[in-house]
Formats: sequence, C-alpha cells, structure tokens
Amino acid sequence: MAVRTERKSAEERREAVLAAALEEFAARGLEGASTDAIAAKAGISQPYVFRLFGTKKELFKLVIARCFRETLETFQQAAEGKRGEDALDAMGKAYVEKLLADRVRLRGQMQAYAACDDPEIREVVRNGYGDLVAYVERVADLPPEQISRFFATGMLLNVITSMGLEDLREPWAARLVQGIKS
Repeated sequence: MAVRTERKSAEERREAVLAAALEEFAARGLEGASTDAIAAKAGISQPYVFRLFGTKKELFKLVIARCFRETLETFQQAAEGKRGEDALDAMGKAYVEKLLADRVRLRGQMQAYAACDDPEIREVVRNGYGDLVAYVERVADLPPEQISRFFATGMLLNVITSMGLEDLREPWAARLVQGIKS
C-alpha cells in the first residue's frame, strides 16, 4: 500500500524554512549555521532554500527582522488599552512570560547582536530595536529614564537567562534581579 504524503504549499515550505533557520541560527550563529541543516529540518532541498531566500545572510536577516516584529506584536498585544506605567508593566510581563521563556528565540536574539559587525545585519537589528523603542516610548509616554530602565532590565534578563540562571541560584544574579525589583 502506497503512503500518500500531502504536498506543502509554497507558504508552508517558506514557514518551515524560517522556523528551521531560527533554530539553526540560534544554535550556531550566522557563520556557523548550515543551510544543509536548515533544509533538512524544513524537509526541503538546500537549493530550494537558496531559491526562496537567495543567500544565507538574507535568510538570517529575514529571521532576525521577524523576531523583532514578533516582539513588537507581543508588546502591542500586552499594552492594548493601557498607557504609562501600566503599559510598561504589561509589556515587561509579556516579555518575561512569552519571549524570554523561549530559549530558541532568546539565543537567536543574542546571535543577532553578535552578528552586528556586518553592516547589513546591523541595520536590520538597529531598525528592529528602534521600532521597539519607538513603540514603547509612544505607548508609555514616560520620561527617558524609565524607558531606558525598561530596556536595560530586558537586556539584563536576557544575559541572566542566556546563562541559564533563571532560578537565580547564583547569589550575584539574585542581587541583580532584586535590584531591578527595587
């Protein structure tokens, strides 16, 4: 009896490649990532990856831009109907619960910052981060010190989480997080 497999649409294949690429880039960075591995995870051929995205760097840029866009969408959903400190608190909570908990996304974000030696990638990261800052400033409408603290807290949490210290078992990590809460 022949097994019939359902053929994926072009959009489904594209989504599969983007998901596989996020995993691969998060684990190995732009330089270390393999388009062979991305293709295998997505269930397509490597030439098809290049047909869809052109180059590995273009694929990386799309993945990173998508991560920033999804972070912005998470902030927008969390802050809906809120302003000021209520909006800031809601966005911070959503970041911790939804985005920081996603180790693949977190590592992808960290790899994006690490790849900023490349001017094209740096532009994607600057634009994505700039969009986040502009949105937070607009919806929170708070002084620059509070906006800066919000983003500084997020970056500190990124670093602590990337080191696997979410449980704060290291006393110094616990002190840093306690300082955020003060």
